[in-house]
Amino acid sequence: MSYIHVVTSTSESLVYGISGNPQLSQKDIFMSLWGVLVCCARLSPDANANANKNSLLEKHMDALFTRLKNAAPNNGDEQSIIAMAASWLGRACPIVPHYQSNMSKPQTAFRDQLQSCIPSLKIEAERSLNSLPPVDLLLPDHNIIIEIQGPSHYVCGDFKTRNGSTLLKIALLQKAGFEVIEIPTNTFWNPDSIKRCIDQIKTRVDIPPQGHGSVSYKIGWADKANVTVDKGCQSSDHCYLAAEEHLEKQTSKPIKRKRKRKKKPITPSLSP
Repeated sequence: MSYIHVVTSTSESLVYGISGNPQLSQKDIFMSLWGVLVCCARLSPDANANANKNSLLEKHMDALFTRLKNAAPNNGDEQSIIAMAASWLGRACPIVPHYQSNMSKPQTAFRDQLQSCIPSLKIEAERSLNSLPPVDLLLPDHNIIIEIQGPSHYVCGDFKTRNGSTLLKIALLQKAGFEVIEIPTNTFWNPDSIKRCIDQIKTRVDIPPQGHGSVSYKIGWADKANVTVDKGCQSSDHCYLAAEEHLEKQTSKPIKRKRKRKKKPITPSLSP
């Protein structure tokens, strides 16, 4: 049995148990709703294969959301859960969540560098969309969101396995129609990787990058291939696409690579 099937069957059993228990506390219902949201986010990249499973879980999500519709959230986390459930279900959010805005140093540094490279680019930071938690950077003219992912976005801080909160946020933003670009902060350890990332963003906003071979790496793109650990990057290296491979795919022509000439062995001269 695959990992997805184990997660799904376990979640279904728990959700059925929750639905059949009218005596659950408000806190328990919030925790259950959070669990169903994360499970749906993990299944969402395989939308076609998991349509029936997601539909079933969304029914339970709707039931839990309805039970909390008139609840008074005790803290910001509970407010966020209600807002995310409303967004997933396409419902009006019954509350106005209050989020704390906090620009990290990597986020600020990358924004400034991106702005200096593309002065005409409109960039907004810490913007809340559809009552969801604030995004790191928004390019409003291009419907693109950039998320700077530090170690706290990964299980054990290993830059390999995204945690539930990160997966859910990305899935909700994509569900709302935004293109999401993830950039793990270990990318910033290499200045060349930062330049390649900015060149890739230039391509996405239709600004030709300068230099040869500068459109090179696909860095942390939150697409169906890598949004979950089940079908995605097991390490940060797997998120990259080499420059020559990228150009080959664009032109459908193989890149001619220079072959190194073998040096002839030097034969010592013999004196007569």
